[in-house]
Amino acid sequence: MTSKNLSVVLAGGGTAGHISPLLAIAAAIRAAVPEARLLAVGTPSGMETRLVPAAGLDLATIDRVPLPRKPSMDLVRLPGRLAAAVRQAGRILDENGADVLVGVGGYVCTPMYLAARRRRIPIVIHEANARPGLANRVGAMLTKYVAVAFDTTRLRHARHVGMPMRTEISGLERSASRARAREALGLHPTQPTLIVTGGSSGAQSINRTVAAAVEDLAAAGVQTLHITGRGKAVLDGDGNTLTAPGYRQVEYVDGMELAYAAADVLLARSGAATVCEVAAVGLPAVFVPLPIGNGEQALNAAGLVHADGALLVQDRDFSAQWVREQLIPLVTDPSRLAAMAANSQRLGIRNADQRMAGLVLEAVSA
Repeated sequence: MTSKNLSVVLAGGGTAGHISPLLAIAAAIRAAVPEARLLAVGTPSGMETRLVPAAGLDLATIDRVPLPRKPSMDLVRLPGRLAAAVRQAGRILDENGADVLVGVGGYVCTPMYLAARRRRIPIVIHEANARPGLANRVGAMLTKYVAVAFDTTRLRHARHVGMPMRTEISGLERSASRARAREALGLHPTQPTLIVTGGSSGAQSINRTVAAAVEDLAAAGVQTLHITGRGKAVLDGDGNTLTAPGYRQVEYVDGMELAYAAADVLLARSGAATVCEVAAVGLPAVFVPLPIGNGEQALNAAGLVHADGALLVQDRDFSAQWVREQLIPLVTDPSRLAAMAANSQRLGIRNADQRMAGLVLEAVSA
């Protein structure tokens, strides 16, 4: 096989946390082997149906096969549904002459891993979270090419490579980009700056607390840009969009590198991508882990918090009083922020996408 006919299939989807590293890996493979043929595989209902084509990558889909959490008819139907999805996955691999399968997690990956194993196609896995998902736990039993974003992730054959991310973020120099970013976001060039985000779907509990604290933030001289999430505008007591001195809200920012460059502190959930990105760019952060699920968000943030690059507050404790007593003193303390930024950047990995491309080519050559 030559680079001209290398065929790489990348599987993953459901959430931006899976799709973003998939796209970064694809871009790094394309940079390393421009002639390679790339195909992404997801499900018909995931965010990948919008994000993957928008990134210029072809997308195929197979049926979504979630694992039922309790005894039900869905559990009875599971073997048949999984077998059907494995057959769909096999057809995609065969039709595209796949030389290697790259999986990043999500419902689509289990049938793709099983179909690739049957065909003896090399499997390369990237696990983004500190606590691995079921699909990648299954996949890690089928291959020795396993990469993780956090060095605490326990998976068989795991290599710590970091989180693949867009080059606009991995190549960001915050201090050099700050003035331009603040101008683009409509922010004062020198005022202490807090940027709040709940991720692509927003975080209503964070939104409520920030809304209750806007006057305290403004009184302390802090300007706040609040990225609320699509359709989650923060309202005042009269049901109108909240406005206040020094406070601005938008539903989304096109390119989080702008937010990272503009912020003195980022207040956010601790999804794996966010934790790894703020470390890579050296941005002090306050994390409010998602209070539901298996606790993976607190685990994602643990290393950065332990290194004094970030603070963590539980969702139930994140209140306007906490903002007054903890967050405002942080945002207005330049020397503390400089120390946190240095601590954060020491843990950051900027070339995880290139490391993953190298692992893919290693699997193919072997």
